[in-house]
Amino acid sequence: MQIDTKDDKICLADTFLQWSEWQLLDSLLPTGGFAHSFGLEAAVQSRLVSGPDELKSFVIHVLENTGSLLLPFVYSAAKTPDLETWHKLDKILDATLTNEVSRKASMAQGSALMRVASSVFSEVPSLKTMRQTSLGSGAVSFHHAPIFGLICGALGFDSITSQRAYLFITMRDVVSAATRLNLVGPLGAALLQHQIAITAEAILEKWMNRPVEEACQTAPLLDTVQGCHGYLFSRLFSS
Repeated sequence: MQIDTKDDKICLADTFLQWSEWQLLDSLLPTGGFAHSFGLEAAVQSRLVSGPDELKSFVIHVLENTGSLLLPFVYSAAKTPDLETWHKLDKILDATLTNEVSRKASMAQGSALMRVASSVFSEVPSLKTMRQTSLGSGAVSFHHAPIFGLICGALGFDSITSQRAYLFITMRDVVSAATRLNLVGPLGAALLQHQIAITAEAILEKWMNRPVEEACQTAPLLDTVQGCHGYLFSRLFSS
């Protein structure tokens, strides 16, 4: 009797891919995302956000802006995860982000993510090679969205999963920031994240699979508020 192991190998590959996906989304992965509030801290101090309803609206606007502005970069990088495409997308995003606070936050998170991914996901040696090649060149700013897409594509995630994952970590980090700012408790934060998931999926369907030429800001007020973060007298987050 012959045993066909082809399906078993495919199943094992898919299973391992899921483990990698979960680890990439895990809050334990030290990428520095929890050091940023996406402008929420500045919005709280300027009294644009002071309660649960305003917080929910803020998170939705952040997701909408992320979908319109950053998902095209995640999509393009995941679709073609190579050095040339990554550098090109990085330069375009660097020119697009005119807000210095969000620009520095993007660079800090992207640099940390690339460092961690190149060390953790050793089964994809190209990540480490691309990082080493780019570190001393000065040709790349290590922005977060293209790097996230690059890693997802290199690991073998499809483009829809990559874009959905990016929206998820954005929502996760904003809700976490709200918890630490005492806008909502841990249980309330979990409930809020679950409630917004339906809206987040609708945002994904609206903005997914778009080229970088269509990237745009949909919530300029949030961008303005985040830009004021550096002027806060006291602050807990970096952005």
